Amino acid sequence: MPPTTRVCYDEMLDEDGGVRPAYQAYREWFDQQDRGWMLRQGKEAETFFRRTGITFNVYGDDAGQERLIPFDMIPRIITSQEWQKLSRGIEQRVRALNAFLLDLYHQREIVRAGKLPERLLHQNAAFLPQMAGFTPPGGIYTHIVGVDLVRTGPDDFMVLEDNARTPSGVSYMLENRETMMSMFPELFSKVRVQPVSDYPRALARSLAACAPPATSGSDRPVVAVLTPGIYNSAYFEHAFLADQMGAELVEGSDLRVVNGRIAMRTTRGWRAIDVLYRRVDDEYLDPLSFNPDSMLGVAGIMDVYRSGGITIANAPGTGISDDKAIYSFMPEIVEFYTGEKPILQNVPTWRCAEADSLKYVLAHLPELVVKEVHGSGGYGMLIGPTASRGELATFEKKLRARPENYIAQPTLSLSTVPIFTKAGLAPRHVDLRPFVLVSPDGIEITPGGLTRVALKKGSLVVNSSQGGGTKDSWVLAE
Repeated sequence: MPPTTRVCYDEMLDEDGGVRPAYQAYREWFDQQDRGWMLRQGKEAETFFRRTGITFNVYGDDAGQERLIPFDMIPRIITSQEWQKLSRGIEQRVRALNAFLLDLYHQREIVRAGKLPERLLHQNAAFLPQMAGFTPPGGIYTHIVGVDLVRTGPDDFMVLEDNARTPSGVSYMLENRETMMSMFPELFSKVRVQPVSDYPRALARSLAACAPPATSGSDRPVVAVLTPGIYNSAYFEHAFLADQMGAELVEGSDLRVVNGRIAMRTTRGWRAIDVLYRRVDDEYLDPLSFNPDSMLGVAGIMDVYRSGGITIANAPGTGISDDKAIYSFMPEIVEFYTGEKPILQNVPTWRCAEADSLKYVLAHLPELVVKEVHGSGGYGMLIGPTASRGELATFEKKLRARPENYIAQPTLSLSTVPIFTKAGLAPRHVDLRPFVLVSPDGIEITPGGLTRVALKKGSLVVNSSQGGGTKDSWVLAE
């Protein structure tokens, strides 16, 4: 991918080449290290990741081989003051998302108020009629949320997209930190970094707090993780989180309805589950309610769910809040449900379903990023400035044929942070996915999150499926 020509905000160096405050202590340590030793440490990290099994599969990869997610050992560093502002904005947004879902599946006051077009719900595959009129235990829809942020200036953080279906990547956040602490233990005594290692315990605690009232008689609710199986691209994470939480990892074939509850097979017979952290998409969750050919879910689980016999995290139907056309209305959604102006701004977005927006997008296609409203993982998108004439022509046909399936955004000057190369430090574009836990007890945000980095020079695509890597994200202590 050709390099971008835009001037980007460098998170480590200022305009004069000086080191910004967030990186000063780290840079002092880095400049004292032997480059050969650092190169060896980088290879050691790769060996650790391979030995631990931190891999992923790419959908559509004919080879079907697991790939190692590249890890860069130069941390992405955020000051505590920056994080405090981000945390306030993330919490505000997540509260609004949960209130929006509750309203959407009940009174639809936001539609009645004219703040959201009803056309965005009609024929939207992510909207589940089976959830209409039903309130999940505790009123929580979005138990685990990943909010993707990009930075374009010193104080300019924007939300790129919301992930409320089955946000992934938290295992890489945890393993990245463990790897850094293993390779550079003395560094963490020099630079005080807020910890992330308690996330699995926080996740277990948050999920347990969401157990339905009808099953909460036991002191310790039973939590299980539902995985599609070993061939899923995120299977490592499913197994990792189950192990770290002390929860059972189950597949659909391990579960059945027993006495009105969802129970899992054990060596001592069937044991009822209170909370199911599912990593299976809505479509495959219950063959009686959704895809009748699904072998990944549990027949009858939606009936048990609606009767109050189990909590499903995240709630079925939350995917509509990930819809990129809905995303374009998030400023209105935040203000409608919180009564406050959004702390974190959206990226400017053109809705191609609207005639004027489509006309603008078609006229400026070489300048824009175009995305499918239900797309993820960097698939089904066009980056205009780096696209060939053929790619632009093909996408123009797609837009004219199905404009409602796309949104467009400007090509942002994403901030850069350094990566370690054989030639030294080099800037690369990044985004950030903080992870949020929601329960009746409150909202908890892990300090930092997963930094994804575009390892190719000039590339703006950070997704691992498109050649990106990851970094450890540091939030400095006070």
